[in-house]
Amino acid sequence: MLYSYNRIAIMKKLFLVSFSFLWFQYLLAEKNQLPPGNAKLIITKLLCENKLNPMGVPVDNLRFSWQMQSAQRGQLQTAYQIVIAGSKKELQSGSYDIWNSAMIKTSQSILVSYRGKKLQAGTTYYWQVKIWDKNNQPSSFSTINEFTTGLRGKEDWIHAKWIGYEELPDSLLLIPGVHGNGNDIGNKALQKPVSPLFRKEFTTAKKIKQGLLFITGLGQYEASINGQKVSDDFLTPGWTYYDKTIFYNTYDVTNHLQEGKNVIAAIVGNGFYNINRERYRKLVIAFGMPKMICRLKIIYDDGSIDNIVSDEQWKVASSPITFNSIYGGEDYDARLEQEGWNESGFNDTAWKKAMAVQPPKGVLQNELNDPVKMMDSFEVKKITQPQKGIYLYDFGQNASGIIELQVKGKKGDTVKLIPAELITDKLLANQNATGEPFYFSYILKGDGIETWRPKFTYYGFRYVQVEGAVPDELKEKDDKPLIARLKLLHNSSSAAINGSFKCSNSLFNKIFTLINWAIKSNLQTVVTDCPHREKLSWLEQDYLMGGSIHYNKDIYSLYRKLVFDMIDAQTATGLIPDIAPEFVPFEAGFRNSPEWGSAGIILPWFLYNWYGDKDIVISAYPMMKRYIAYLEKKSNKHILSHGLGDWYDYGPKPPGEAQLTPKALTATAIYYYDVHLLSEMANLLQNKKEAIVYSQQAAAIKKAFNNKFFNAKTKVYSTGSQTAMAMPLCLGLADENNSTAVFKNLLDSILQSGKTLTAGDIGFHFLVKALDDFGASQLLYEMNERDDVPGYGYQLKKGATALTESWPALKEVSNNHQMLGHLMEWFYSGLAGIRQSENSVAYKHIEIRPRPVGDISFVQGSFQSPYGSIISEWKKENKKFFLHVQIPVNTEATIYLLAKAARRIKEGGKPIKNIPGIQLAGSNKEVVIIKVVPGEYWFEAN
Repeated sequence: MLYSYNRIAIMKKLFLVSFSFLWFQYLLAEKNQLPPGNAKLIITKLLCENKLNPMGVPVDNLRFSWQMQSAQRGQLQTAYQIVIAGSKKELQSGSYDIWNSAMIKTSQSILVSYRGKKLQAGTTYYWQVKIWDKNNQPSSFSTINEFTTGLRGKEDWIHAKWIGYEELPDSLLLIPGVHGNGNDIGNKALQKPVSPLFRKEFTTAKKIKQGLLFITGLGQYEASINGQKVSDDFLTPGWTYYDKTIFYNTYDVTNHLQEGKNVIAAIVGNGFYNINRERYRKLVIAFGMPKMICRLKIIYDDGSIDNIVSDEQWKVASSPITFNSIYGGEDYDARLEQEGWNESGFNDTAWKKAMAVQPPKGVLQNELNDPVKMMDSFEVKKITQPQKGIYLYDFGQNASGIIELQVKGKKGDTVKLIPAELITDKLLANQNATGEPFYFSYILKGDGIETWRPKFTYYGFRYVQVEGAVPDELKEKDDKPLIARLKLLHNSSSAAINGSFKCSNSLFNKIFTLINWAIKSNLQTVVTDCPHREKLSWLEQDYLMGGSIHYNKDIYSLYRKLVFDMIDAQTATGLIPDIAPEFVPFEAGFRNSPEWGSAGIILPWFLYNWYGDKDIVISAYPMMKRYIAYLEKKSNKHILSHGLGDWYDYGPKPPGEAQLTPKALTATAIYYYDVHLLSEMANLLQNKKEAIVYSQQAAAIKKAFNNKFFNAKTKVYSTGSQTAMAMPLCLGLADENNSTAVFKNLLDSILQSGKTLTAGDIGFHFLVKALDDFGASQLLYEMNERDDVPGYGYQLKKGATALTESWPALKEVSNNHQMLGHLMEWFYSGLAGIRQSENSVAYKHIEIRPRPVGDISFVQGSFQSPYGSIISEWKKENKKFFLHVQIPVNTEATIYLLAKAARRIKEGGKPIKNIPGIQLAGSNKEVVIIKVVPGEYWFEAN
């Protein structure tokens, strides 16, 4: 008999709880006190390229989306009208000089293609939307939103030049990079690059209407106008493979400019553009020396335009940043500061003219990915003194970040700050597993309280070891500088928060936070696996952790960026390497794993499935075809046997390459899935012949897989490991007539092992999905609601504040790693029950299928879909089951409600039988299935 979560959940004793839910509305409904429905359909959010008022969108192939709300159930859009003008005034007057779509009869409200006049580069446009509801009644026009187009090519940069402080000879370029310390490559990557300061003064004589700045610096830059930073972005631009793609950024700097004298300035650091052979480095690489390019477009009230572009007329000097490395840290000598260097009137006669340097090879593209910013901060929780002259600051949270130092002392005093996520037995900073040496150092200028934060590096840490200074809190008599304040500033992608989760189980809430900190710490320009020793985009977690990340953050722009990273990284043979951007080709075992490269197939599918983006499938289709052809050549009778396998599974040996599951099983299983998805995408693109070819290829792989790995007598796959059994079930490799027996064997093996977690990086994702989809969420609950064996609770018990790389939270490996965080997806799709139906796209058809397991008495979940907010909140109380659901306008939903019969269900205090918009779709002894139209619902069942 299957291990049914339903039967066990009903047998469990129900607990009474009180919590801040929306049940007061339910009580109002019971008393018929709800106000009558308002039929008005309101536009609540406008998006261009899935962004609010974006800067630098493409001139061609622009797309618009909007979200709607209505107090009336069942509302939907039947038509829309988009209007665009070159100014707000024209738009408000009804002069739609750029585009008037007129009334378009369709329900489409996401990624609607632009069909107006040809747009101009570097120009701001204004737009609105009107919609018609299900009764063909029009809404008012929405609020006015805007978008600014980017630059298309070299001609739009108006003769701007790449400028620098120095040039690196071609003989010293190192492209691609070299893995490791690089000590055996002669004199390459030895020179320490200067982090230059650039400035340009100019004068405006007329009233300014708008200023648009198009700028980038390699590896990263920080720009200012008249002494004020143009943004709070960090590590800008995002890193790419610079010989293929280079990002620039677009900013509206109107409020930074003034009539009269102005100055534009920038400081540029190394990033991944130049990693030299100092301190810790995962790799060494040298695309060149730091450089920048910019165009400042100034539009005056009279319509005239000035362009300030980077060229040899700019001035350049070395900065107080004497060392910066994305892997090694940053040094700053405040004695070298030049006060007012980025303001007008500064005497720059001692500066030299900037060099016109060799342009990078990559194509300049505007960065639409959400920028990295400082998203949180932590004050010190505890200060200890493990040794004389050494102080340890504990911030209580392991996170990606930098420090902000406030210190007072004598000129020339040096403070050294060593970050670490763990400490040694002697209570000192422990960087053994995270890349050492990494540190920040600051030389004081001796001018009162001095404040400093690094600009071009970051690390994953909880602790900071301070040398050369004394905490002001201790009030010790010492000649050393006094630290007035030390903060941890957390950097992460500024992508919008997409969801929320909370339940009655305190351990699960802590697990949510544990995983979420690993997600936030590793959501940067790419999805990193750890924020210290690697900082690289290992591709397997992009899709295996994709659902977990997607429920928490809006990753549309990030995942589009990752697809193009893979397109850039694909080799001539068709290989998609394990990392992208591929700054360094690793040795074969770490470069050519099917479970990693498969992100090149799965991510475009995710972007279509989650957001409805068909264009990315079109863009990626050639890459996907080449990769499948590559895998086919690597296979032997449809079996692949290379790669890393189920990385970091939990077995008798130290963690690393797969121990419990043959590599051939995981590699071939994901190969099958890739080909199956490519067949689906070929159909989507109307490539019928190719769809048939790939479908036949997938069938051949499935047959070969089962012939090799499936024991028809025992109904066991290969070694019978959690991964070996779960992957065939989830990926459709197990025949339907065998799946029940295979699943029972999986359950039996888990029970016999004491319900321990053994699946690794690849397999655990599929184990969670298999247990949830096949009705064993109760077992999944029991495997994770404990702290006595390696797993989430075990990590928390050991003091982890972010998810660790290994199940037992070993000190020898990373302690801020997101690759095993797959339970996060189950919190949303399982416990809260928010998911989309199998054939749905962009959450057009939603499923609410909550799992009331264990002792959990309430769950609160929400998720921001492309159509709007989805809410699923339930509680068990007094032997009744309450469910509050919100379904966005323009969608529909199927709800699986825990009840023995439809007659036992009420909504708003009334039997559901005759309530408009609610339709009975089926039932069994434990669940009643109902279909609902958009709206908000309060169900009660027993």
